[in-house]
Amino acid sequence: MKDLDFNADKVLAKEFLSNFADANGEAKYMNILQEVANHKIRAVQIDLEDLFNYKDLDEEFLRRVTENTRRYIGIFAGAIDEILPEPTEAFHDDDHDILMTQRAEDGTDNADGSDPHQKMPPEIKRFYEVYIRAPSKGRAFTIREVKASYIGQLVKISGIVTRCSDVKPLMQVAVYTCEECGYEIYQDVTARVFMPLFECPSRRCVVNKKKGNLILQLRASKFLKFQEAKIQELAEHVPKGHIPRSMTVHFRGEMTRKVAPGDVVELSGIFLPIPYTGFRAMRAGLVADTYLEAMSVTHFKRKYEEYELRGDEEEQIARLAEDGDIYNKLARSLAPEIYGHEDVKKALLLLLVGAPHRKLKDGMKIRGDLHICLMGDPGVAKSQLLKHIINVAPRGIYTTGKGSSGVGLTAAVQKDPVTNEMVLEGGALVLADMGICAIDEFDKMDESDRTAIHEVMEQQTVSIAKAGITTSLNARTAILAAANPAWGRYDLRRTPAENINLPPALLSRFDLLWLILDRADMDTDLEMARHVVYVHQNKESPALGFTPLEPSVLRAYISAARRLSPYVPKELEEYIATAYSSIRQEEAKSNTPHSYTTVRTLLSILRISAALARLRFSETVAQSDVDEALRLMQMSKFSLYSDDRQKSGLDAISDIYSILRDEAARANKMDVTYAHALNWISRKGYSEAQLKECLEEYATLNVWQIHPHTFDIRFIDA
Repeated sequence: MKDLDFNADKVLAKEFLSNFADANGEAKYMNILQEVANHKIRAVQIDLEDLFNYKDLDEEFLRRVTENTRRYIGIFAGAIDEILPEPTEAFHDDDHDILMTQRAEDGTDNADGSDPHQKMPPEIKRFYEVYIRAPSKGRAFTIREVKASYIGQLVKISGIVTRCSDVKPLMQVAVYTCEECGYEIYQDVTARVFMPLFECPSRRCVVNKKKGNLILQLRASKFLKFQEAKIQELAEHVPKGHIPRSMTVHFRGEMTRKVAPGDVVELSGIFLPIPYTGFRAMRAGLVADTYLEAMSVTHFKRKYEEYELRGDEEEQIARLAEDGDIYNKLARSLAPEIYGHEDVKKALLLLLVGAPHRKLKDGMKIRGDLHICLMGDPGVAKSQLLKHIINVAPRGIYTTGKGSSGVGLTAAVQKDPVTNEMVLEGGALVLADMGICAIDEFDKMDESDRTAIHEVMEQQTVSIAKAGITTSLNARTAILAAANPAWGRYDLRRTPAENINLPPALLSRFDLLWLILDRADMDTDLEMARHVVYVHQNKESPALGFTPLEPSVLRAYISAARRLSPYVPKELEEYIATAYSSIRQEEAKSNTPHSYTTVRTLLSILRISAALARLRFSETVAQSDVDEALRLMQMSKFSLYSDDRQKSGLDAISDIYSILRDEAARANKMDVTYAHALNWISRKGYSEAQLKECLEEYATLNVWQIHPHTFDIRFIDA
């Protein structure tokens, strides 16, 4: 292997930075360096893709940069020092500039040229940082694929951030002044620990045989922002029977504060070893640890607020917004592989959109997040819906009832391994802040653990008083819970309250409690079986009549909708108040109420209406939004009402009428043959005598006309 000539590589780096032109023919890096010189930006990101596409590319140089990245960051920084242009705009002098000016003036007196400690290191002069970024093409490694052969190289890994430390200053260059000779002494700090200098190494002190006392000048030293994070493998990358591995990541300078716990990220950085220090070194012996020096961060799912729509996305969203049927299309694009549940999907779409948070003048907050509970028989695809929603949401946490304790949901007090202090580690609800927390098997949670959720659902905070830490954490999360009824399946002989088996205090906090009963019905069972078989054969859902929207498009649309804050106009106040009071009256009259209607129900109507208005990109809530909100609340208990009708045996006529009307509306026809009508109602368990009674009764009401011989039906369009 021939000796490496780093000076020649520095010349190559200078040429690349000076001459590289992007697709538009502009000198990309010279423009960046001009911004740096004008103190506009502090980070210079060098893309390896640009180096790869450079016209005078030296393959060997590219390989060396990839395999010895730490060294080449220094070489690129040296090259930038030499070709940095003069500033073109005036900027305000900060402490660093004033210190550098003083040093430049004093430099001639101090330097006797012999001692390396007295030469000013180039790091202290720099007011920018250099990062080398891995190409965006190519698959990211999982943590367990990064082995010893990658030490010192630039690697790209993906994972989820589990914890982040605070940002702290890290010393890069220590500066001392000597009490005897007054010289400034510099010491480069490359590791996490360093041995301070105690005796002055300058020529004057050595000649005079004075052991000059050195004083560390913190004001003149150079510090970098430093943050440590832990990244863990994603669940889908962990082989069977293994537990996820984790890796330490160090962020320096401008890379800090880019990630938060719970973010799914792709990091490119340098894989490096680090020896243990202090007491841990005594225990570890010769074993070293490894870490990743982060060079760039890419978020897989950006938060709604950080979504910046590209031009083509904006056009697509504008086109979708003009589509009159967008509400149905968006709802049907959620989990298209799951048959039916159209109203449930509409409710879940509104959960993703949410309503605006209201903050009153006296500091009181009214939540905007919707909470939904899906209560249903086994095998109605509750968990699949939950999993799909978590995939679509930019920030989503999925837990199950038995697998999560009260502490795991709220926050735990732990000892920080670095500082040995007691710190709070956020649980699932805190990690899902500004996102969605899906809790499966909600009914199987212990009562003591479930109480932790009460506060989160209404106040949206988690208050803690443990181990000397008394605080309140934000948990502005929408909760999506799935539960089975009390006896595994819904028992129709018992009242809804006995079946639901959740405390009223918790039920009233859910905006929608959706009861999904698994009924034997020949029509729907046939349709569903065909759907399931089709999905198994083709690994995709049957044609919906339109192309389902991709999750990324859904996210973009929802992020645009969430920017609006619709309000309720004056003319709707009375309408909403009347609707609410009539729901209360109905419940008071009923012997076995299906739900607990409280003032929270009124807030739920307002929230659902606001979410519907957001979907239409409207600034005001319309009456149609309120009607749809009331319809969803009614439909959530629909399976019970239809059962009540059948049980009472009184209202078979109305039920037959609604079946015929719905089927005719679905076929978009005004004429229905008697044979068809008989076929539809017999499948729902009604007799021909009941059908004839219904035909006569509604014919006298002038709803439809009956043919005297064939008994065919023609609806009269009112």
